[in-house]
Amino acid sequence: MNQAQDGYCIVVVGAGPAGMAVANLFSKNGHRVIIINRDCKVGGLAEYGIFPSKHRLRTGLQKTYREILSRPNVFYFGNVSVGRDKELTVDELRGLGADAIVFATGAQGTKTIGVEGDDAVGVFHAKDVVYHYNQLPGFSERPFDFGQRVAVIGIGDVMIDIAHWLIRHKKVQEVIAVVRRGPAERKYNPKETHAVCSNIDKDALAREFTRIRERLEAVGQDPDQVHADMVGEFKKCDPAISGTMMRFRFLSSPRRMLVDAQNRVRALEVENTRLECKGDDTAAKGTETFDEIRCDSVIFAVGDRVDDTVGLPYKNGMFITNPTPSGNDPDDALFQVYDEGSGKPLDGVFVAGWARKASEGLVGIAKRDGEWCTEVVQRYLAIRQPQTNTRLGEIYRELKTLLESRQPDAVTREDLPLLAEAEREDAAKAGVEEFKYSTNDEMLAAIRRRRMLVSGAECAPA
Repeated sequence: MNQAQDGYCIVVVGAGPAGMAVANLFSKNGHRVIIINRDCKVGGLAEYGIFPSKHRLRTGLQKTYREILSRPNVFYFGNVSVGRDKELTVDELRGLGADAIVFATGAQGTKTIGVEGDDAVGVFHAKDVVYHYNQLPGFSERPFDFGQRVAVIGIGDVMIDIAHWLIRHKKVQEVIAVVRRGPAERKYNPKETHAVCSNIDKDALAREFTRIRERLEAVGQDPDQVHADMVGEFKKCDPAISGTMMRFRFLSSPRRMLVDAQNRVRALEVENTRLECKGDDTAAKGTETFDEIRCDSVIFAVGDRVDDTVGLPYKNGMFITNPTPSGNDPDDALFQVYDEGSGKPLDGVFVAGWARKASEGLVGIAKRDGEWCTEVVQRYLAIRQPQTNTRLGEIYRELKTLLESRQPDAVTREDLPLLAEAEREDAAKAGVEEFKYSTNDEMLAAIRRRRMLVSGAECAPA
């Protein structure tokens, strides 16, 4: 801490797109930013939520984050969790005397599925599967037994990514996309289908449109045009590398898991739905008729919730924010953490990204939310006196001393290039474009090895 200027100290909890956006803007303005991250690596969703083959996108984001961390007024502590029974508590962070704390911890919890049998063997949450194939520690080593027929609930980009992985890497026999509404309400980016469209059963898709034709026509949709539009998106398909068949089941709402004697999924019971116009949109309404879809596992993309163990005020899957609008744009209240007991916002405590609104958009949306949060925090700081350079240094040293007693394996910004170099070396040895360690222990061991190599080079005689 040798930067000789007064200013503000911002603590950012979480180093995903939202947290790094906050760190970027405040550090650019000359303020000191201390980033505390649960994972060893920075990136969050950008590191562990992007499909593994999208190297260019991930590499670009990693370059941006490296530049932010290289700034002399940015400090990093990875492999450190904040929450009840964790290395740091919210009260301890507030007690350090930082000017503001921004929680950008993402949506680490999952919503309950809410259908009968959601605890059966073979029922999974989409986020957990994404974390698994992206090798996020804690999920990478968890067993995921999908069997050969997998039902994926949803019609967005996450469903396509999971189908892509099941087709390309697991090579299962069948993937069935189960959708509550119809094909006209599909939410995925058409470009994403290039990875799976060689494996889509086009004849089965045509039969599916015949099955639901009358229900589409009932709300003024032209089944033939919707079918043509959907199939027209299946262009520039990547070559099929497995025999997996991908099929769609529209206008079907999951009702319950049907299980065998071992409580293992054997089928998904769905209620057939019809479409009902709702303004410019449509809603799915049950018809009280039911079908069974044979499958060995079910993956639900039903949304996430924030992690209530962090220790912030919490209700209904979300951290509680100020209910009184500020009149500003963006609205300060949406980012201010609120204590219902006292009826006041927690002074200087804010949320951003998925910690504010779980599973809202992907990398770009989370980054934008971090930028909006920065505007809100700047308004909050405008009426506060900057801290002296001496006091700013004390905040950092107090935190560092506390962590040394709690988490000796905290990862610093100086450690991250060592980890990156170790993974590049292992990628080269394996002849692959990208290599990731899948556990924290492996990452920490790699950092220690690189430290020893660097130390040995520095001590070697000229």
